Amino acid sequence: MLVAMTTLTSCVKEELFLSDTSAKLAFSSDTVAFDTVFTAMVTTTREVRVYNNYDEPLLIDAVTIEGQYANRFRLNVDGDTNRVARNVEIAAHDSIFVFIQANINPNDQTNPFLIDANIVFNFNNKQQRLPIEAYGRNAVYHVPTYTHQIYQLYINRRGQIDTMWIPFSIIDCNTWDHTLPHVVMGYAVVNSNETLHLTAGDEIYFANNACLWVYDSATLDVRGTMEKPVLFTSMRHDGYYDSLPGQWSHIWLSQGSKDNHIEWAHIENGTYGLMVDTNVNNNPTLEITNSVICNHSERGILGQGAYIVGDNLLVYNCGTALLDLHYGGRYIFSNSTFANYWRYSSRKTPSVVINNYYAYNETTIFPRPLREATFRNCIIYGNFSGSNNAGEIKFDQLEGCDYNCTFSHCLLRSSLIDNGDETVILNRDPLFTNPQENNFVPQEESPAIGAGNANYLISNTDLHGTPRSNPPTIGALEPIKQ
Repeated sequence: MLVAMTTLTSCVKEELFLSDTSAKLAFSSDTVAFDTVFTAMVTTTREVRVYNNYDEPLLIDAVTIEGQYANRFRLNVDGDTNRVARNVEIAAHDSIFVFIQANINPNDQTNPFLIDANIVFNFNNKQQRLPIEAYGRNAVYHVPTYTHQIYQLYINRRGQIDTMWIPFSIIDCNTWDHTLPHVVMGYAVVNSNETLHLTAGDEIYFANNACLWVYDSATLDVRGTMEKPVLFTSMRHDGYYDSLPGQWSHIWLSQGSKDNHIEWAHIENGTYGLMVDTNVNNNPTLEITNSVICNHSERGILGQGAYIVGDNLLVYNCGTALLDLHYGGRYIFSNSTFANYWRYSSRKTPSVVINNYYAYNETTIFPRPLREATFRNCIIYGNFSGSNNAGEIKFDQLEGCDYNCTFSHCLLRSSLIDNGDETVILNRDPLFTNPQENNFVPQEESPAIGAGNANYLISNTDLHGTPRSNPPTIGALEPIKQ
């Protein structure tokens, strides 16, 4: 009797499923498309929702993948990770999730190449297909093979400077492949007395917490062009991740590195853009021109007793500061725009911080002379609303120690400046075209237009290649002529 009842219940359940052969599944997207996938690496997971929009439950007999590259994709169908998921039920007016990963084999191509397949849903004696596609790219990988103990870059929660072990690899600068992108995991080290030369169109992608470390007596030499800047960025760029800060660590020009040069580079989506340590000779630790540094969760440029010369720079949207000049040093910035409209959290620090001491703790403070912090033809502006409404510049000065900070022909958001220079424009909106969309070209009514000094120009064109007006516009960008 019990067996008969069980059989009857099963028959009734089967009859409840939708049997209409014209029925169709609905999907949250018409194609599952992956951002560029580096070969030999498993991608992040994409998802698609599969909807049953009918008044009856629907039974999918099987879900699988077909096509030449079917074996390069993996499915998870509502928790089922088998190659073929069977007897998948979707209740009336309900949905399930299908998760997809891609893994692409290396080949001999230098350009991106397409692989595709279809997810096949078998139900009601028919099939319905959902396309999958991914662009693969071959790459050179820098994978850690050593570990090294260093002082931690950040003070721990107890307020102490801690030590840690980092995984690292050593870059062979003489055999750097300029035809393929490079993927960095852990710390990739430019070793002592070596120079890493990067040329137009080179691309370096960083995994989580990865870093390019230019070691003692080493040099980083970046020579991009306006048309083909050198790119330093995160590995993931699909959707929300395209401009997400904090996806990798930083470029570290550590103490002892020397004569570093960056021209036409784009540095984005890290924790720090550039960390530049104490200078070791009479030359700048870093000369950086015609470059964009943006979307970093902490700082765009952190100088620590360094000597930095910058021109035609656009630095924007960082969670702590765009420019943090610590422990004294020497800094000269010309024809640059520092614009901070950070939107991921409440910002607690102005865009520019200038400091002339090192605090080991609250009672042990070491003076570090600020020999020079000069800003010429620069914009420093943003939406900071912190304490005392002091604006976007913090003058963190230890009395009795050199603190030489000057501004000439600049537009600044600050209530703390009184350097007697009548060329400084204070607390007037530069009228960027659309700062929320990262368009920092000044509009025609901007007070920055024609307010610069031509004697400070190093290049006759702005960051976008537009000829400089005479007198020039303050900042990295001229207005677009109608």
